[in-house]
Amino acid sequence: MISWEGAYLRDISLLKLAFGVDDRVIPNRKFHPAAYRLYMELFRRHAFSLKCQISGPNYQKIMESIDDVLHLSQIFGVQVSEPGLLLVEFVFSIVWQLLDASLDDEGLLELTPEKRSIWPTVTQDMEIDNADNFNEKMNGHHDMLYKGNTMMAIEIIREFLQNKVTSRILFLARRNMPSHWRAFIQQLRVLTAKSMALRNSKYITPEALLQLTSDTRKILSRECKTISQQEFHAVIGNCSLACSSGQCHGTSTSAHWLPIDLFLEDAMDGSQVVATGAVERLTGLVKALQAVNLTSWHDTFLGLWIAALRLVQRERDISEGPVPRLDTCLCMLLSITPLVVANIVEEEESELIDESDCSLTNQTKEKQAIGISRKHLISSLQMLGDYEALLTPPQSVRSVANQVAAKAIMFVSGHTIGNGYYECMSVNDMPVNCSGNLRHLIVEACIARKLLDTSAYFWPGYVNARANVPRSVPSQVPGWSALMKGSPLTPALVNALIVTPASSLAEIEKIYEIATKGSDDEKISAASILCGASLVRGWNIQEQTILFITSLLSPPVPTDYSGSESHLISYAPFLNVLLVGISPVDCVQIFSLHGVAPLLAGSLMPLCEVFGSTAPSVSWTLPTGEDLTSHAVFTNAFTLLLRLWRFDHPPLEHVMGDATPMGSLLSPEYLLLVRNSRLSAFGKSPKDRLKIKRMSKNLHFSMELIFMDSFPKLKRWHRQHQECIASTLSGLVQGTTVHQIVDALLIMMFKKVSRGGQSLTSTTSGSSSSSASGAEDVSIRLKVPAWDILEGTPYVLDAALTACAHGRLSPRELATGLKDLADLLPATLVTIVSYYSAEVTRGIWKPVFMNGTDWPSPLANLSIVEQQIKKIIAATGVDVPSLPIGGSSPAMLPLPLAALVSLTITYKLDKASERFLVLIGPALSSLAEGCPWPCMPIVSSLWVQKIKRWSDFLVFSASRTVFHHSSDAVVQLLRSCFTSILGLSPSVIYSNGGVGALLGHGFGSHLSGGMAPVAPGIMYLRVHRSVRDIMFLTEEILSLLMSSVRDIASRGLSREKLKRTKFGLRYGQVSLGSAMTRVKLAASLGASLVWLSGGLSLVQSLIKETLPSWFISAHTPEQDGRETGGVVAMLGGYALAYFAVLCGTFEWGVDSASPASNRRPNVLAAHLEFLASALDGKISLGCDYATWRAYVTGFLSLMVGCTQKWVLDVNVDVLKRLSNGLRQWNEEELAVALLGLGGIAATSAAAELIVEIGV
Repeated sequence: MISWEGAYLRDISLLKLAFGVDDRVIPNRKFHPAAYRLYMELFRRHAFSLKCQISGPNYQKIMESIDDVLHLSQIFGVQVSEPGLLLVEFVFSIVWQLLDASLDDEGLLELTPEKRSIWPTVTQDMEIDNADNFNEKMNGHHDMLYKGNTMMAIEIIREFLQNKVTSRILFLARRNMPSHWRAFIQQLRVLTAKSMALRNSKYITPEALLQLTSDTRKILSRECKTISQQEFHAVIGNCSLACSSGQCHGTSTSAHWLPIDLFLEDAMDGSQVVATGAVERLTGLVKALQAVNLTSWHDTFLGLWIAALRLVQRERDISEGPVPRLDTCLCMLLSITPLVVANIVEEEESELIDESDCSLTNQTKEKQAIGISRKHLISSLQMLGDYEALLTPPQSVRSVANQVAAKAIMFVSGHTIGNGYYECMSVNDMPVNCSGNLRHLIVEACIARKLLDTSAYFWPGYVNARANVPRSVPSQVPGWSALMKGSPLTPALVNALIVTPASSLAEIEKIYEIATKGSDDEKISAASILCGASLVRGWNIQEQTILFITSLLSPPVPTDYSGSESHLISYAPFLNVLLVGISPVDCVQIFSLHGVAPLLAGSLMPLCEVFGSTAPSVSWTLPTGEDLTSHAVFTNAFTLLLRLWRFDHPPLEHVMGDATPMGSLLSPEYLLLVRNSRLSAFGKSPKDRLKIKRMSKNLHFSMELIFMDSFPKLKRWHRQHQECIASTLSGLVQGTTVHQIVDALLIMMFKKVSRGGQSLTSTTSGSSSSSASGAEDVSIRLKVPAWDILEGTPYVLDAALTACAHGRLSPRELATGLKDLADLLPATLVTIVSYYSAEVTRGIWKPVFMNGTDWPSPLANLSIVEQQIKKIIAATGVDVPSLPIGGSSPAMLPLPLAALVSLTITYKLDKASERFLVLIGPALSSLAEGCPWPCMPIVSSLWVQKIKRWSDFLVFSASRTVFHHSSDAVVQLLRSCFTSILGLSPSVIYSNGGVGALLGHGFGSHLSGGMAPVAPGIMYLRVHRSVRDIMFLTEEILSLLMSSVRDIASRGLSREKLKRTKFGLRYGQVSLGSAMTRVKLAASLGASLVWLSGGLSLVQSLIKETLPSWFISAHTPEQDGRETGGVVAMLGGYALAYFAVLCGTFEWGVDSASPASNRRPNVLAAHLEFLASALDGKISLGCDYATWRAYVTGFLSLMVGCTQKWVLDVNVDVLKRLSNGLRQWNEEELAVALLGLGGIAATSAAAELIVEIGV
């Protein structure tokens, strides 16, 4: 046998030493502490000089031999056997074995979760040096050496975790061997909690040792070598929201959360019902901004609350119009935003709970279950009280805010009072100086969702008065407390519950129970209550109310039902109450924001199929005494269904242009596809499991998948609808049922013309005259199912329009006939809109004079409307001098459009007609926008004459037409958006910049004497869906971004003196930092506009096509002097990097939670392949070198620091090529970080690069 000393001295190669001895020295350290000490001394001396080890000729063979002996690949479960990966495993195994040995030495191994080591650290008999054994077991020196070895082992662990090279190698193990790393950390926690040797150490504390394993930011960050990059990363981290409430309306740091403001405002556009809810999209947006801005959750949540509050403040004095307004904004603030916060908080805490399942004690588990984000939520809400200007509640909810504040005051005062007191509380009953604000409502919404508890009532400054509790409180009041105590649903109680929102889930569950198990009258009353204030302003339980209503629209088949017709028929009065109750504009938009549109569509389609197939001879008498027919139920279900997709969008989309705007993708099939996909996957993801915890246990949804084939009548109508849009009608065959219905409809609509002897059908269908057998015969012939009437309606419309064009039908008779048709079956309004819109785009009808004789005249208001339009456009910074003013040309409209507008102005603006006007109003507006100027002003003028109080809204809607017709106007508007937010506009209104300059105060009569100017951001968010070719927007926004960078540099940097340092000429810290902040703001605006305008298609086009083309193309940037040219180029590169990464994070997210993230790998791979090829010299670039370098380093730095999961989507060969290119620029740290995040396949290359450059 050889001596230990001889073995070490003959070969001090660390790898060979480990190969020959490691698996025997550590297990026998108790018997031979001197050998163990010598082993650690030499290991410590050579462990951190790995560079010479990997550069040897036998490096790969040695690593493979070590793997054969130590079985590293088998232990770690890694199939790849590259030498660099084995090196990571080897270093990790050494540290882990030293840890387990130290635990074993102090008798702590039994306290670990596994209670044993996966390494051979237990004592074995070692047959070495038996002849020269000094009987160390009997020597007192043995015990001292043994204890000293434990301390030395812990010291070596600390050095491995602290050394730059080995710590990064261990970080590779952490990322790519997560389960093993968790086990290692659990055992390290036992050591730090129980080890006496560690507690007695003079060199490190238990807390410091644990910190070395958790400081991922330090390991991932790169110490930038150039001054510009230092500034770049300094700006990323400088996102504090410590500003006053006044500043938050201008150019304060709150503008870093501009994308949230834009998203919230865009969601208010009632013309768009989206299949994906605002909660999911906003959650992804907030997480993206928190990652890219590198901010705390405190700042992020504060920015989110401020943006939502600004949305409400912009809507407090808004003009009237048929669009979502204050209730939708309050839904966003008090329901959607708390749910977004709940998603983030619960996601973090569920991960903490999963990690703590194997913790030492339940106490530790409970501590870890409270995440950082929850603590930061509390601090953000406490700070929110400083923004008093934003917290003032709108007048309509002031009493509710006061009640919530009073509740907190009573609680703090120690008075326990039931909800019944608050329900009957009057102004005189309020505690002294009780003044509630929007923060009180926000906190209450968070308490309801268990994000906070009632300790929030004790926050400093939260309540400002003591309660004067009345001596007597009513024991029974007509409200929710009475219901919960068992009071029957009397008319008085029902009326009270309709106008008072439920405050708890238990209350709304009680109503749901009545709606499912009560008598018929009770069910109708419960339906009215659910669709009342609890739906619109029951913010604490709004998502639950929506799901209850959607569930009730699909009642189950009774167990004892044996009828031949559908069981839904017997539910008609109950279902009709629900349908009418959720039809208002704000209600539909609230359903959309909560992402329930696909589920709602799945509930409405069976109703349309059943009631549309039932003749109107079946009717029901309502409690009010009115008769309800199957036609009425069908109409309410059908029109509500059609509002869930943009059926009204101009048919021009289908026949012109290369790109299809996003809104056109919605269809019945698409809504069902989304519904089925969600239901199939529901409950499988951690996010869904968190949702299930929040959902009521009383909810019952059918998980059955449904398809359009299940609704043959609806499918047939939709096919006919599409055919009418695509082409002219085919001939109507005589003698068929459809022909008979068409004939009866024409007789009913145009009785006088029919009595003249010639049927209107002959001009289009080729049919002969059909004799009418009297009004009774016609009435009987029209008692047919609604689907049959809808099938014949296009032929009726074609015949009527043709007759009017040929003079056989007067315009007044046409309008009256169309109104009679709509009165017979209001659902025909859908066909009237779609068919006449298609006829307008075909261009075969001559225009008609709106002269006031044959057709209604707009001249009384047209000139004023046109003047106001020009004023609005000019206020946004857009110059459109070609608008004709003064009505010099005759007011003319295409015949179908004239017929449609004549029909709409026959309706009265009452509650019964409102749900039909909100259906055809957007369609009429879209159609008029697509027609030549001045069709839209003419339509608006006619409507202004009809409804004076909608004047501002109608004029604003008409002004959007300019952007529909002029791409140049769109570009000017985009430019105005950039100049206003950056404070570069010559206008006094926008000179301060910031969110306030971009979005202003919405639109409305805020100023005496007329409508206040509309901010450019508001205008763009209301017109971008009308832009015909959205694909050109990416190039224009990119161009405006680079132009803004030049303006920022010229205005901000040219005034500063250059300073000479060892790095060369550079600008002062303040000047360059300020410029970078504004550059980032410009990039944030550009990314938001791209994302909101075109979603996935525009983001994909930008990253795959527009950006590569821009870099390849030759550029001659405008520079304000030789000294600033390099800085402008550098700032431009960083702006593009932010722009690209933000676009990607907005659409794909920073993780893989959203469905859109599935598209990320292909797009990202194409873009990084372009970067790698350019770095390889395979692609010639036309841009400035400084711009290119700043872009590449900026883009990859943001990926490494903010979107680490993106790196896993990239092919490892591309990562290696990018890494090599970065090393040519002396960006070794970024190269290492990029490879280190590339997954197990890139680990070998990352480890070898770490060792090679010694970072």
